[in-house]
Amino acid sequence: MSSGNESCLFENGSVNFLSCLVHVWEEWAGLGKLEDFLSFLEYLVWVFTPLAVVFILPFLIVIFLYLSILFLHVYKRKIQLREAYSNNLWDGARKTLATLWDGHGAIWHGYEIHGLEKIPDEGPALIVYYHGAIPIDYYYFLASLIIQKGRTCHSVADHFLFKVPGFKLLLEVFSVIHGPQEECVKALRNGHLLGISPGGVREALFSDETYPLIWGKRKGFAQVAIDSKVPVIPMFTQNLREGFRSLGTLRFYRWVYERFRLPIAPIYGGFPVKFRTYLGDPIQYDPKLNAAELAEKVQQAVQALIDKHQKIPGNVLRALLERFQREHKED
Repeated sequence: MSSGNESCLFENGSVNFLSCLVHVWEEWAGLGKLEDFLSFLEYLVWVFTPLAVVFILPFLIVIFLYLSILFLHVYKRKIQLREAYSNNLWDGARKTLATLWDGHGAIWHGYEIHGLEKIPDEGPALIVYYHGAIPIDYYYFLASLIIQKGRTCHSVADHFLFKVPGFKLLLEVFSVIHGPQEECVKALRNGHLLGISPGGVREALFSDETYPLIWGKRKGFAQVAIDSKVPVIPMFTQNLREGFRSLGTLRFYRWVYERFRLPIAPIYGGFPVKFRTYLGDPIQYDPKLNAAELAEKVQQAVQALIDKHQKIPGNVLRALLERFQREHKED
C-alpha cells in the first residue's frame, strides 16, 4: 500500500518537475514573447494583405503590358527570324536574342544609338568603349548591329567571365574571347568587327558618376589595331552610370581586387534611365603612330564623347526625366 503511494508521488513529482523545467525553458527562450510577436505579425498580415493586393495587381498588369510589347518586338521581325533560322540555327538564335535585347533596351531605357552609320557595312574595325558597372549598353549595341547592320561583333571579355557556370555556350555563340592579342588580330584580319574596353573590370567597378576613364597604361588594344591596320571607332553611352552603379569606390573592394583579382564590389541600380550610345568618327590606321600614341589618341576620342554628351556628375533623377524629353538636342 505504501509502496503504491510512493510510486504515485514519484510519478507526480516527475510530472511536476518536467513541467517546471518546460516552464523555465519557455521563460529563458522568451517563447511567450515569441507567441505575442507571432500574433502581432498575423494581425499585420491580416491588415495589410488587402493593401498589398491593391498595389501588386496593378504592378503585375504593367509587367504583363511590357511583356506584350516585348512580344510585339519579336513578332515584328518574325519573317527575318524565320529566314535566319532557315539559314543557320545559331544565326536564328543570335537574331532572336538580339530582338529580345533590342526590345528590352527600347522599353526599359528608351535606348537610342547615334552614329551607327560609322560602322562599316563590311570589313573589320575595332570598337573601343567606356565600360559601365554592367555593360548593358554594349549588349544593346550588339543587338542593334545584328538587326540594323546584319553584322555580328566579336568581343573581348575578362577571364573571370569564362569561369561563370553556364556561360560557355553563350560566349561561344556570340564570339567572345578572353583577349590574347594574336586572337584579336586574327579576328580583325578575318574581316570581323571587334569590341573591347581597355578599362575592363577596373573601370566597371571603380569608375563613378564623374565618368573617369581607368585605362592605366594599357596599349595592347592599340597594338592590335596597328597590327591589323584597321580603324578604331570610339563609343560611349550617356547616363550609363546612372543605370547601374558600383560600391567599388570603397577602399576595401579595391584592395581585394588588386590583391586577389576578385571582382566582388556590389553593384546596384537597374534604374530605367535614358540611354543614348554615341559612336565617334573612326580613327584611321596611320603607320606613323606607335601603340602608345594611338592609345592616347583613342582615349582622348572617348573622353571627348563623354565631355560632349554627359553632364558631370551624373544624376539619376535627371537621367530619369530625360525619358520624357520628346526631342534630344545635340550639345
